[in-house]
Amino acid sequence: MSEKQFSKTPDYAVNEVEIGQVETVTVSGWQGFMDSFKRMKHVEIDTEGMTDLEKAAALTASSPLSRKLKSRHLQMIAIGGSIGTGLFVGSGGSLRTGGPAAVVIAFILIGSMLFSTVHAMGELAVTFPVSGSFCTYFTRFLDPAWGFAMGWNYAMGWLVVFPLEIIAASITLSYWDEHHKYNPAIWVTLFWALIVIINFFGVKGYGEAEFFFSIVKVCAIVGFIILGVVVACGGGPKGGYIGAKYWHDPGSFAAGFKGLCAVFVNAAFAFSGTELVGLAAAETANPRRSLPKATKQVFWRITLFYVISLTIVGCLVPYNDPRLIKKSSVDASASPFVIAIVNAGIGGLPSVMNAVILISVLSVGNSSIYAASRTLAALADQGQAPKFLAYIDCSGRPLYGIIITSAFGLLCYLVASDKRNEVFSWMLALSGLSSIFIWGSINLCHIRFRRGMKVQGRSLKELPFTSAVGVYGSWYGFTLNCLVLVANFWVAVWPIGASPDAATFFNSYLAAPIILVFYVCYKAYKRTPFILAKDMDLITGRRHLDLVLLTQELEEERAFIKSKNMAYRVYKFWC
Repeated sequence: MSEKQFSKTPDYAVNEVEIGQVETVTVSGWQGFMDSFKRMKHVEIDTEGMTDLEKAAALTASSPLSRKLKSRHLQMIAIGGSIGTGLFVGSGGSLRTGGPAAVVIAFILIGSMLFSTVHAMGELAVTFPVSGSFCTYFTRFLDPAWGFAMGWNYAMGWLVVFPLEIIAASITLSYWDEHHKYNPAIWVTLFWALIVIINFFGVKGYGEAEFFFSIVKVCAIVGFIILGVVVACGGGPKGGYIGAKYWHDPGSFAAGFKGLCAVFVNAAFAFSGTELVGLAAAETANPRRSLPKATKQVFWRITLFYVISLTIVGCLVPYNDPRLIKKSSVDASASPFVIAIVNAGIGGLPSVMNAVILISVLSVGNSSIYAASRTLAALADQGQAPKFLAYIDCSGRPLYGIIITSAFGLLCYLVASDKRNEVFSWMLALSGLSSIFIWGSINLCHIRFRRGMKVQGRSLKELPFTSAVGVYGSWYGFTLNCLVLVANFWVAVWPIGASPDAATFFNSYLAAPIILVFYVCYKAYKRTPFILAKDMDLITGRRHLDLVLLTQELEEERAFIKSKNMAYRVYKFWC
């Protein structure tokens, strides 16, 4: 199927005068704004005679989403997009549960799994930059029923996260409002309006906001690493040389192997959102150039921002510090980063770190509308959600998806209820394991895609970007995701320091049976087939359909890189 060209010219812009001539009509700014909400005019696809699977592939490939994300947007989303409360606050719970050694080991293992996963996703997204990205790949390369189950689970997860993050932002502000003089409903109103307005500016608004948020988070982490090294070496206002003191007393592990398994789950939560780079593929101006660079940035985020910063945290904060017990998911006083700064006796900086936590929360809320609306639009294109959700306006926005997600965000007014924590705890449980299932499925998709390439006699040389760790890396990522699910099951059934409890188990593991119910019901109703390697569609959705020309260009690029010195080749491999 040839690539479709879309007209973004509203009806009012031109009037035909004669063949080959147009007359421009000037309209008011308000009229232009109102017309931007009209449906995008694009070439309709004749789906008559197509199977459901062929329709899904064709419609997601031709979705008229805006392509305004630039390379700098993608790279900052890749570097700082998933840095949030999971790292700044959640790592405190991980440190208390497992100890410093368990935290570092768990984050290295989960990070290595994410490295493989993101490279697998990068290969698929660069080759097929389609609407809905990885959820579409599940339908295309695994099973439409699995695509349905995972797509809805992923969308529900972000729908719940949006109001939760708005509440979290209002709670974060209480750090400066100890006497609670202001009603938190004021803050949730302001934050809800801010995030919704950003997303109504379209993908460019989302990209610019994330670019700013990510720069702030990256600067904060780099600054903390430098400060932490100075303090550990005895350069802080309080105390002398610390070094690895707390790794010996109270120790490196808080609860042995079981504590390590518990930290696995927390580490996976801290990395959630990494897959957003793949979701943005369809709205990228030049995915063949931008996505490979963004994919490779994951290595630096894992190494620099997670592993190094948490190693330093383990040196500055003992795992038995009572302040690590948090009252909420954004309790800045329980952040090991804040505790480390307080212990060092540095005034003013705890407030700076709290401001960074606030920005991180708003960043996640901003991503929530983006991810949920795009996923809902892709599900609608595949016939797995109501058709009106596939509506794309003249500005390239999935309008009804944004409206529904924004309306769902009004649950943030539960901040006035004393039952808010219980309500959101169970809502999050519906999709709490979403990221782990998504990552495992991405790896399996890559494995099946490579199998399809081999069975259909296609060469890897025609792929614009290939995973640095190949199929073996995807097998590693898939296996490790399965092990994390097993570890989470063990800790959910037999919690550390507590007796088995049904409420505790379902609060941690409810997402798994929900996904299975979605999958089984859809498969029984639609009788969807497992996609065989020989039947996979390996063409629809490619932006570069002249494979001979593309292969030639890729060969020239590879030859150019090989002609350079070792330092340049190493740089291009990692960056």
